[in-house]
Amino acid sequence: MSAYTIQTTGLTKKFAKNIGIEKIDLHVRKGEIYGLVGKNGAGKTTIMKLLCGIITPTEGKMEILGETFDGTVAKMGERIGNILETPAFFPYLSGKANLEYYRQQKGIPDKGKVDEILTFVGLDPKSKKSFKQYSLGMKQRLGFAYALLGEPDILILDEPTNGLDPQGILKFRETIIKLAREKQITVLISTHILGELSQFADVYGFIKNGHLLEEVRADEIEERCKHHLLIKVDKTELAATVLENKLNTKKFEVIEGSKIKLFDFLDRAAEVNEALVMNQVAVSSLQEVKGSLEEYYMSVMGDEKNA
Repeated sequence: MSAYTIQTTGLTKKFAKNIGIEKIDLHVRKGEIYGLVGKNGAGKTTIMKLLCGIITPTEGKMEILGETFDGTVAKMGERIGNILETPAFFPYLSGKANLEYYRQQKGIPDKGKVDEILTFVGLDPKSKKSFKQYSLGMKQRLGFAYALLGEPDILILDEPTNGLDPQGILKFRETIIKLAREKQITVLISTHILGELSQFADVYGFIKNGHLLEEVRADEIEERCKHHLLIKVDKTELAATVLENKLNTKKFEVIEGSKIKLFDFLDRAAEVNEALVMNQVAVSSLQEVKGSLEEYYMSVMGDEKNA
């Protein structure tokens, strides 16, 4: 059995005039929150539609929950919940009445499930307020409730925080974390709000022009973006010896041959520079770097200007 809840191999989707995605190898584990990151048109939504069976692949293989998935929605049933296209809620019915309608449509026998899910996403099951009167945040939460009706193993969300105010985004974040941590639901999410995504994603997949550039865990990015002094020198081996023997630190990493990341002496850059120069190491640049997901995104995407 695969170690992944979602795994794709060479996944490709070609449209009449262009290629949507090409040779995507995706790896998502159970209970993880996986963030798909890329510009509009990069291929994020295409991947999600393929995984939900809304469109079918041109080439490649999809394995979901240990089974080969051919794109037939019925095969996965209610095991995949999604918010890709807004459900058609009845404007003059309450949230509970709307959800009760879909419970019956989906053939879910447990009548108490509607109240349970509404409470979980932060909506009052006793409220008589109609869907038409809902705020955008409440509509989003009802969308979550709809996606969760069949107790899915996987939740796929395409730009779910669009239009939400800060409080709505906070509520969304709390809900997603609860789903993943408490219910072990695997969450695949795309968003442009990188700063927000960095609050809860476990893994990132960076998508550009239909290609997956990199899959990287959040803790790896955190390590790569850690606050440090970036030093460019002419003699990295000698510089490393100076840092260890003269400044008594091993908190550094040699990168790209002539550069060193120093995670120590962050407020004593002049002292570091002096120690190196005094020991015959030429320092061509020394700068303080405070990394972020946005900066990492830029480094991966190259000439991209926007998330």
